[in-house]
Amino acid sequence: MPENDPIQASQFKKLTALFIIGTSIILVPGILAAEAKQDAWISSIVGLLAGLLLVWLYSALGSRFPGRTLVEFSKEICGRWLGTLVSFLWFTYAFILTSLVLRNLGDFLTGSMLVETPMQAIHFVYLSIVAIGIYYGISNIARTADIFFPLVIALFCVFILLLVPNFELKHVEPVFGKGVKPILSAAFPYIGFPFLELVLLLMIFPKVKQPKQAGKAFLSGTLIGGTVLFVITLLSILVMGAENTSSEIYSSFELAKKIEIGEFIQRVEAIITGVWFITIFFKLILCFYITVLSLSQTLNLSDYRPLTLPMGMILYAVSIIIAPNLSYLISFDTTVWPFYALTFGLLFPLALLGIAAVRKKR
Repeated sequence: MPENDPIQASQFKKLTALFIIGTSIILVPGILAAEAKQDAWISSIVGLLAGLLLVWLYSALGSRFPGRTLVEFSKEICGRWLGTLVSFLWFTYAFILTSLVLRNLGDFLTGSMLVETPMQAIHFVYLSIVAIGIYYGISNIARTADIFFPLVIALFCVFILLLVPNFELKHVEPVFGKGVKPILSAAFPYIGFPFLELVLLLMIFPKVKQPKQAGKAFLSGTLIGGTVLFVITLLSILVMGAENTSSEIYSSFELAKKIEIGEFIQRVEAIITGVWFITIFFKLILCFYITVLSLSQTLNLSDYRPLTLPMGMILYAVSIIIAPNLSYLISFDTTVWPFYALTFGLLFPLALLGIAAVRKKR
């Protein structure tokens, strides 16, 4: 399958939305509520607005270099040696993110569903499926998104409808109860996870068949994904309250357990689990695809596929040792990762855009 296998703008929109929802649908409500309490839903709006601004920046950068990926135009802007170093840094960012996504998957399944299953077995099975998908190229991944995206939206809508009887408006009161500062403090890690990670999708941006529509698809996909996270955060607060939401690591999974209509609709957490399985698959496969593609382009290889197996083996090992336990991982996601992501998701793109503008003017 050729590296420049094209995709449609509508497919890019769906991939962006699924990438954003990814692991965030399980983790974000609890992270936001821990700081902003009942105003967590406002923090999610702030994060979404910031995410749209970031995507506008990424689209402007990608549109300046049509047909070139993030690694390719980094080399063009920075020159041969510095460009290679910057390209390698993009690879490390994608690799670490892929490791974290895979570890989140293992922690969730071993902690809530498959408690007696070794994490290594879960990682092996998931990585095997992902590696096969990567081998067949981005167009096949995009066509798979065409199939599963409507299912995700349908399951999510059913999930909302089943929770409506459990809404309690008192849980969101008082609005701005502790002022603006906790809202902004909660929004910062949320911007880092997942919106600052979207810069990596510039590796896929030039593969869109309709370059003029790629930017709009990027923005609309971000809006859809961010809206889903806003809704799940608001639902968590309305049904469980701020304290219960913040005390649960997988708050939306616990939220699903609250659904009970009569005596025949109960314990339907399989709905949110189904959504999460699909979305984390797409986030993992996109992150892994970007990892091997960025490394192959950094090394000037003609094909990324020979890197899939060795990189998968390294990723398998790193995902196990990257964090000693779940508490450490959550702490890392909320304290360290936002600053790390800020470097790659904001400072690097601004620097590249500034250098490109100056060079063009000269």
